[in-house]
Amino acid sequence: MPSGLVWMRRNFRLGEFLSKSISGSNQSSIAKVAKKPVVLVLICGGPVDVSFATNNAKIGSIIWAGYPGEAGGIALAEILFGDHNPGGRLPMTWYPQSFVNVKMTDMRMRSASGYPGRTYRFYKVAKPNSVDSIRYALVSEMGEHGCNTAKTKVSVTVENQGEMSGKHLVLMFARHERGGEDGKRAEKQLVGFKSIVLSNGEKAEIEFEISLCEHLSRANEVGVMVVEEGKYFLTVGDSELPLTVDL
Repeated sequence: MPSGLVWMRRNFRLGEFLSKSISGSNQSSIAKVAKKPVVLVLICGGPVDVSFATNNAKIGSIIWAGYPGEAGGIALAEILFGDHNPGGRLPMTWYPQSFVNVKMTDMRMRSASGYPGRTYRFYKVAKPNSVDSIRYALVSEMGEHGCNTAKTKVSVTVENQGEMSGKHLVLMFARHERGGEDGKRAEKQLVGFKSIVLSNGEKAEIEFEISLCEHLSRANEVGVMVVEEGKYFLTVGDSELPLTVDL
């Protein structure tokens, strides 16, 4: 096994489905072996709590390999040694260990008092909520013409600052300035994604079209689609662009 790599395979035993975390002995072994930043490779069928590694300066990156099959070793080696530089995103939400306290039979998506919600759209850490109301408009009353004119284009500049060519998946999210407010709306919502391949040092500009009716609307308590006034933020990575909706 090459130096600088830490492999972790999770084999389930009876009762282990009650835990989403990696055992303490495995966590400490990573810290001991890491004399310089290492790559943590997770070989497991689903999400585990890797919060111990995300803020560890000795762990430079994390790769989730799932159960990659007989060709997985070659594929991982090509990635780890720089022969291939793919881009990808997790296909599911990875929750912290505390999420095992949520009943498996409670499948509500929206967060509520004492309930954190499910998926990236609604899951949140508890925080105070506002109580004043927000004006909104019914999408149905805006009509096709109103929705077609309530669109804007946003350009994003992407630069490959690495040492090799690679693919990158650019994700754009939208969120309301007041957050989810106990499941009233999503904490954030994916509104666009584009994949781009760049050589090292290359820059490119990609464009997203944001529709007020399609991307910034939400279903209210009775399932009717509405658009709320206020400030929204379009986010890509750590960058945010404010967008104000007046009704």
